[in-house]
Amino acid sequence: MQFRSDATEEMQRGLDDIRASFDVPGEFPAEVVTAAEAAAARPLGDEHVDRTAWEFVTLDPAASKDLDQAFHIEMDGEVVVLHYAIADVDWFVQPGDVVDVEAWKRGVTIYLPDRRARLYPEVLSEGAASLLPDEVRPAYVFTVRIAADGGVTLAGCERAAIRSRAKLAYDAVTPEQLPDGFDELSRRIVVAEDARGAPRVDLPEQELERDDAGAWSLTFRPRLDSEDRNAGMSLACNLAVADALFEAKTGLFRTMPEVDESHVGRLRHVARAVGLDWPDGTSLAGFQRSLADDDPKAAAFLMAIRRAGGGATYEPFREGERPWHSAMKATYVHATAPLRRLADRYVIAAAYAVANGQLVPEWADTAFAALPERMDAAEELASRVERAAIDLAEAVLLSGREGEQFDAVVISEDDTAAQIQITEPAILARLTAHKVDPGDQITVRVGEVDVAARSVHLERVG
Repeated sequence: MQFRSDATEEMQRGLDDIRASFDVPGEFPAEVVTAAEAAAARPLGDEHVDRTAWEFVTLDPAASKDLDQAFHIEMDGEVVVLHYAIADVDWFVQPGDVVDVEAWKRGVTIYLPDRRARLYPEVLSEGAASLLPDEVRPAYVFTVRIAADGGVTLAGCERAAIRSRAKLAYDAVTPEQLPDGFDELSRRIVVAEDARGAPRVDLPEQELERDDAGAWSLTFRPRLDSEDRNAGMSLACNLAVADALFEAKTGLFRTMPEVDESHVGRLRHVARAVGLDWPDGTSLAGFQRSLADDDPKAAAFLMAIRRAGGGATYEPFREGERPWHSAMKATYVHATAPLRRLADRYVIAAAYAVANGQLVPEWADTAFAALPERMDAAEELASRVERAAIDLAEAVLLSGREGEQFDAVVISEDDTAAQIQITEPAILARLTAHKVDPGDQITVRVGEVDVAARSVHLERVG
């Protein structure tokens, strides 16, 4: 839904206030920019094998410039071979230099719709280190072999010079633009997920955007098939790297606990309440995978699962413990977004060493103990900031509409409040309501709206 024409200044003031309130990192210090500019001019050396003849392409949101990943696919008999190029940030950032120290303060790139708080200066993250088309760039190229059953193996990793042939966009890519083997690779990843019982079902996502003319809009954006397929490639690489690091008894793993069995019975009640048929004998993961992406009842159920489960975190290798990610149903790492996540750079360095029979660099190995706390804090801040921007947008949208009524569906509920979804305008909000269940259709009225506080009071009227 588009905002009223006079909302631009209100939104900008609100976003500036969010940056100040949450202490979002601003401009980089001058010495960091100077060091990054010098690093960006560093020529490639003998460390990088020439792979510019390989037909790499990228697949990202159309507006993205911080391109971490490019891919080249080929067949080796019945095996799909994925050459996955990941931006070589290590070529530009040295352990302990001013750029590295600043990156540790930031942890992640924080995205706000008017501008982002980057992990690295723009000259690197959207310039010399980004895998932009028609530019020779340094990259770590992971070679991942995907078997017919979707099983993945890390077959090698090299530092290489690559040249992306095209910057493909999620919302515009055509089958003809994708390499041979892409469809088969995607199919095999899904086969493997099914075999593991790993659900890949996404909740409705609010998206706040500003177009080239400055107009704002807030929508529930459906996830595109091209996004899922791109995520599948990243998943294949991350799983292969995770297995290699675990076998080498090193690394930093992304983990998430399973939903406790004590919650499964309640989740079955939620499924019945929203009108979903959960057959006896079907696991929670299997039931999740059977749900339709565009079903509001499924969205309500998935929100209940999120509330029942624990959040994701990072853990270093520990002898005798198998790191586990419940959503992946596997041992898993983050190794494919080093321009946007600090930890990925260290995982990549360790994976490169392991793949080439080398010792993991001391600077990476010692960082694994400190990274979980740093990454958890950075990702929590990013999440809070992004939620605050949505809260602001909802308040601006509903300002002046006090007293209006909207149809809504209950997404989840607890002892104090219910979370509801209004489809038009695209609003997710908490509401004090009694005797409601997830999936219930209700009517709400807009009460007090405070744009400065980013708050909207809704009351149930039906």
